[in-house]
Amino acid sequence: MTDIVERLQSVQRRVLDAPRPLGQSLPRLVAVSKFKSVHDIKSCYDAGQRNFGENYIKELVEKSYQLPSDIMWHFIGTFQSNKAKSLAGILNFFVWETCSSVKHAISIDQALRDNPNRKQPLKVFVQVNTSGEKAKGGCAVKDCKDVVEYVLRHSHKLQFSGLMTIGRDYGSTLSADNEDFLLLLELRREICTELGLDSSTVELSMGMSSDFEHAIKLGSTNVRVGSLIFGSR
Repeated sequence: MTDIVERLQSVQRRVLDAPRPLGQSLPRLVAVSKFKSVHDIKSCYDAGQRNFGENYIKELVEKSYQLPSDIMWHFIGTFQSNKAKSLAGILNFFVWETCSSVKHAISIDQALRDNPNRKQPLKVFVQVNTSGEKAKGGCAVKDCKDVVEYVLRHSHKLQFSGLMTIGRDYGSTLSADNEDFLLLLELRREICTELGLDSSTVELSMGMSSDFEHAIKLGSTNVRVGSLIFGSR
C-alpha cells in the first residue's frame, strides 16, 4: 500500500467518524489533485476513490483523457469563458463548484448545449465569497440569489445542486463555529425560502484539509481535501 493510499484511507475514516447533523448522509469526499500526477490519482482510484477536484481547466482536460471514465470530476478553480468548450467536452465532468456569475453560467450552459455528446445536465454549486476577501473567488452574498435563480430557472443544461464557499482561514485561532460556514447555512435557508426549494436537496460544499471535520459537524455535504491525501504541493 502506498503512502497516498494510506493517507486517503485515513481521511476517509475521519470523514466517516466526524459528527454530523442528525439524519444527514455521509458527506462526499473530493480528493483535490491539483498538480498531482496521473499515477497518484490512479492509486487513489484503485483504492476506491471516485470524486476528484481540479483547479485548472487545461490540467483537468488532460487528466480526464488519461484516467478512467467513471471518475467524477469537480472543477474547483477560476472559470474562464474562453475555455468553456473544453470543460463541456469532458463527459464525466460531474460538478462545477465555482459558478460565481450569471455571465459564466450562460457561457458554460451554451457550451454544453453545443456539445451533442453531453446528455446529462451538469451539476452546479454557486460559489459565495462569504468572507468578503478580495483574494477569494465567488459572488457577493447579495448576488447569490440571482445566480442561483438563473441556473435554476433559465439554464438548459445546468442543474442547481448547492452552494460552495472557501471561507477565511482561521487556522488554530478558531474558538467557535466558523462564521463563513454559518453564513452559508443561513444563505441556503434564505434562498430555499425565497425560491421555494427543499433545503435537504441543496448541498453545501465547505471544508478543506484544515477544517473539514468542523464543516461536516455544521452540515457540509461535500468536503475538498488535497494536502492531507496527496501531501504538500
